[in-house]
Amino acid sequence: MPEATRVVIAEDESIIRLDLKELLEEEGYDVVGETGRGDEAIDLVQRLEPDLVILDIKMPGLDGLSAARHISGERLAAVLVLTAFSQRDLVEQARDAGALAYLVKPFQRSDLIPAIEMAIGRYRDMVSLEESAGDLADRLQARKLIDRAKGKLMDDHHMSEQDAWRFLQTSAMNSRMRVEDVARQVIDQQLLP
Repeated sequence: MPEATRVVIAEDESIIRLDLKELLEEEGYDVVGETGRGDEAIDLVQRLEPDLVILDIKMPGLDGLSAARHISGERLAAVLVLTAFSQRDLVEQARDAGALAYLVKPFQRSDLIPAIEMAIGRYRDMVSLEESAGDLADRLQARKLIDRAKGKLMDDHHMSEQDAWRFLQTSAMNSRMRVEDVARQVIDQQLLP
């Protein structure tokens, strides 16, 4: 059975916070923390590592937009902003602060659950894209190292490109190292043919 989605609620009105918690738990979500302050929301998210944080915009300590900026900036959790205000500029500010979904109070259960699922889905997609970009950057860096090492072998030892590549591969297999690590040794003149 899959683990329940973990949620932190930051809403300064205790009645709304209680209703929200009950509704989420009835829907199978695991409410792991709740607060009425924006600054405490950041602490809870850092400590409890939820999948989602629901933030009201107007809160004492730190407003929800500032908390959203911090939480989104560090990729701590998906952010859903909950507010009584629906002005376009506020929606844009929430988006710019990193909110992945926005819900206006009073809300219905039929509005809340899709907004939560959208925020979580968008967050997972974003994290996945960032990881892919990181992997691509690592592979590009490795490719550059290998090309530099091949160039050095070709220039300093009069090898063909194919022979230089074969030397790097063979050295990596024999030493049980990655090819890019062997390439680094060739560049640093720690390994010679």
